[in-house]
Amino acid sequence: MSNPLRLQTFVDLVHEDEQPKRRRSKNSALPADNNRPEQIILLDFGSQYTQVIARRIRECQVFSQILRYDTPALKLAALRPSGIILSGGPASVYAKNAPQPDPGIWKLGVPVLGICYGMQAMAHQLGGKVEKSDKREYGHAEIEQAGDSPLFAKMDAKQKVWMSHGDKVTKLPTGFGSVAHTSNSPYAAICEPARKLYGLQFHPEVHHTPNGKAIISNFVHGVCGCGRGWTMRSFIERAIEDIRNTVGSERVILGLSGGVDSSVAAALIHKAIGDQLTCVFVNNGLLRKGEAEGVQKVFGQNLHMKLHYEDATSIFMKKLKGVTDPERKRKIIGRTFVEVFQSATKHAGSAKFLAQGTTYPDVIESVSIAGNPSAMIKSHHNVGGLPKNMKFELLEPLRSLFKDEVRKVGEELGLPREIVWRQPFPGPGLAVRILGEVSQKRVSILQEADWIVIDEMKKADLYYKVWQTFAVLLPVKTVGVMGDERTYDNVVAIRAVESVDGMTADWVRLPYDLLARLSTRIINEVRGVNRVCLDISSKPPSTIEWE
Repeated sequence: MSNPLRLQTFVDLVHEDEQPKRRRSKNSALPADNNRPEQIILLDFGSQYTQVIARRIRECQVFSQILRYDTPALKLAALRPSGIILSGGPASVYAKNAPQPDPGIWKLGVPVLGICYGMQAMAHQLGGKVEKSDKREYGHAEIEQAGDSPLFAKMDAKQKVWMSHGDKVTKLPTGFGSVAHTSNSPYAAICEPARKLYGLQFHPEVHHTPNGKAIISNFVHGVCGCGRGWTMRSFIERAIEDIRNTVGSERVILGLSGGVDSSVAAALIHKAIGDQLTCVFVNNGLLRKGEAEGVQKVFGQNLHMKLHYEDATSIFMKKLKGVTDPERKRKIIGRTFVEVFQSATKHAGSAKFLAQGTTYPDVIESVSIAGNPSAMIKSHHNVGGLPKNMKFELLEPLRSLFKDEVRKVGEELGLPREIVWRQPFPGPGLAVRILGEVSQKRVSILQEADWIVIDEMKKADLYYKVWQTFAVLLPVKTVGVMGDERTYDNVVAIRAVESVDGMTADWVRLPYDLLARLSTRIINEVRGVNRVCLDISSKPPSTIEWE
């Protein structure tokens, strides 16, 4: 695994066992290194499911990391992976400028699994043929095994899978054989046993393929020979050692928001270096109700961390006046935060390192991992350019973790449940939940509505069971009747979604009686609101946040 504390030119604009002996195939050209945890490298060709594949590998308790599709074979060799997976993608391998892996990966001596486009790229490069299919396959399909494959160990000869492709392999490379087919695809699964090269035309990573997790596990454990050493306890042990080795006797500044990511990062770094860490909490005026007071109490008084508080509410409100475009809001908040934070660090004392709670989804969503196959959806609230005049080295101990893994680290570190399992909150705060102009009055309206949502979710024993529930203030007003008088007030939308890591999400079917209480309380208790709506969109195609 690459060092989880890699110093990168990114800045958080708002604020977050003993390894088993390495088992390698006998024909591996890569040297063993028992000091590194085992890992599977995932080359991204632009699939919407790439992050899902990475999560499935980690569910096997094996570390995974996503790299560009064209990562040089020499760089891959230096990482000493136990195996490589080629993701799906939207392109056709025979098209001009289609993304292709470095041909050198076939000579690394490690198992390779190609999924959908990844299988087609494998066949195409090794002498096979890929053509446009007369009949596309999208959705459920049934495969039938036509030969033995370790990927299908202990599985029925016929099984349901999920297909999503318009091209298909029509000729196999020399040495390959078909091990499964569908009525439309003679090569639904292929393999070349001598070099441990495998291909699947279907997507094992999605839940629509019932045996998908077992197939990935068979590749990771059965074919690649990985153990189960990727645990959050082992991660903490390595991270603490790396933090101490990296920081030495220097001081660290951390931007603390009180959210899960920055809180866990603070606890982890504090455990490693104690009072060498100073947390800086910037109140941008876009926090939830009572947030500023709560952060100061928990981290300053209860956890005894050095904490510097900076109230910059008036500065942010002035900069956001009249701004309605979502991206402009984000950029203004990001730039203003850097300015305020930079000033605050001078009061907090000199430090060599800037720590932040950047997580893997932050990096993936903010940087186009695969270049042209994938596109950036929006600028992320946790990642941005580090200003040249901020003379810090960056410390990001969580940048290799998904959100659920961060929570597990928090639990292992003994953080309170209220912090570890609190719902995610966007870096730009309520600004991305206020559609249109941000003003102190509109922030106050949303704070009150949001507090009611959280309160009712906790009373219904649902707050810690749902990924995210929040209120959104819309830029429209509607006619209402309150106390026999006509009103013309704001509309609030309720958003509740279920997710594992924020990469995909589905809207939650909240009980009708809970929705009724939310509507009644918000309209009765929040001045300026006379209508409540429910957001029933999933991600994709919608994002979790409205802006």
